[in-house]
Amino acid sequence: MDPTKTFAFGPALYYYNEARKWFTILNTLTTPVLFIINAPFGRFTPKNQSSIFLVDGRKSWIVMELVSPLMFLYTFITSPLTVKAPPLPSLTEPHAILALCYLVHYANRAILSPLRTPSRSKTHIIVPLWGIFFNTINGSLMGSYLSSPYGRKYTAETPRTTFYIGLTLWALGLIGNIYHDEVLLNIRRKANNKGKGKADNKSKGEHYAIPQGGLYSLISYPNYFCEWIEWLGFALAASPLPFNPSEFTLSSLTSSLLDPQTAHVRTTPLTAMGLPLSEVVLMLPRAYKGHKWYHEKFGDSYPKQRKVAVPFLL
Repeated sequence: MDPTKTFAFGPALYYYNEARKWFTILNTLTTPVLFIINAPFGRFTPKNQSSIFLVDGRKSWIVMELVSPLMFLYTFITSPLTVKAPPLPSLTEPHAILALCYLVHYANRAILSPLRTPSRSKTHIIVPLWGIFFNTINGSLMGSYLSSPYGRKYTAETPRTTFYIGLTLWALGLIGNIYHDEVLLNIRRKANNKGKGKADNKSKGEHYAIPQGGLYSLISYPNYFCEWIEWLGFALAASPLPFNPSEFTLSSLTSSLLDPQTAHVRTTPLTAMGLPLSEVVLMLPRAYKGHKWYHEKFGDSYPKQRKVAVPFLL
């Protein structure tokens, strides 16, 4: 398959590259802000529970997270970067396997995880609104990339060893993410069974304790770390190697309109790598603030050897 013969130039490509550019810029600019302020959900939910700006934490989470797989499915099926949308692939094709991986992740994140949660704090309306924006762009970009001629070409030509290493990392990251989330959920379940959670919801908020087990012996946020590993593996399987350094130059990130003769090349590998990069820059401030909160709440009882989110390093 020669991608240059089936790649759609024009408005779709322009909007794709604009979305990719601003998605990267806005996520990067948001990072220093999140190191200063607390994202208003979970343990950092505003104390005024009667505020009209607070919404149900579980329902708002489901709504905002479902946006990503829905937008992914729409763009994957319609393939806006292709002259004519191809028929749906078989599940043995590499880009179809990666599409399934994406949907499995969000099936857990958007539906199974919140339904397993015994209780969830209210959240400020700004959180689901930002989440809907993030997930609309993220799902659309990833679906457009994997269904594009170059997305199909690169995933098909990725060495099988690299592809399966990427899938293995993705699977280990997903399992680790679920396992460490369950540790936190069990703390909430035990508190509710003892009658603490319900009382806390009315006065002090959700019940918290020091999580134990797995990578919690090393870091405060192993669920975040595992999710980063998951998406790094996904990107490894979805992108060509070696990565083209020109894709990561400032000019490639900030140019508003790419040369139509080379724009198709710019679609890789930044889209696939953009997700783990965005996850890190947005979640790391949250982990850092949460790590500080643990130390402030539990004092000397909190293990001093624990790092924030990367074992032995950070």
